[in-house]
Amino acid sequence: MDYKAVIIGGSAGSFQVVTKIIASLPSNYPLPVILCLHRLKHVRSGFVEALSIKSQMPIVEPNDKDAIKTGKIYLAPANYHLYVELGNKFSLSTEDSVNHSRPSIDLSFFSAAYNYKKKLVGIILSGANKDGALGLKSVKDSGGLTIVQDPNECQVPTMTLASMNATNVDHVFSTKRIVDFLLSLA
Repeated sequence: MDYKAVIIGGSAGSFQVVTKIIASLPSNYPLPVILCLHRLKHVRSGFVEALSIKSQMPIVEPNDKDAIKTGKIYLAPANYHLYVELGNKFSLSTEDSVNHSRPSIDLSFFSAAYNYKKKLVGIILSGANKDGALGLKSVKDSGGLTIVQDPNECQVPTMTLASMNATNVDHVFSTKRIVDFLLSLA
């Protein structure tokens, strides 16, 4: 399958997993990687820098209407919902929180699924609430490929279990298997 993008959602317990995933991706990785991670609302700096230390790909927080390009990792900015728009662009919003979260994993996944359909890989990692479960279901319903981190490996399995309850996910993978799968797409 010829995928166009990877979207990853995570919350409590996902930072180390995200760091391992992005550290494994080569600088010439052929897909954009979109990260929607729950983070502190009022801390505007440090997160991109912390992730960038391990990454061979540039990590950026997109601005409203930025084009989505291959070879980059995009991180949803703190306290903004991140949407994928038609025309392969991002949009940002300060609408109300969804599932007590802004950025909302569900909203990012809904918009990515709508735009990429079967060309999207959606991945849900460790987290302490159900945000992302319905988003991953929308990826599946749109024909995309769905993966959850093995709940037995998660620091906080609530998010992955909720995703598995919401839809029949394609794969339940350890962090190493997630990395291996993503590398196989290159």
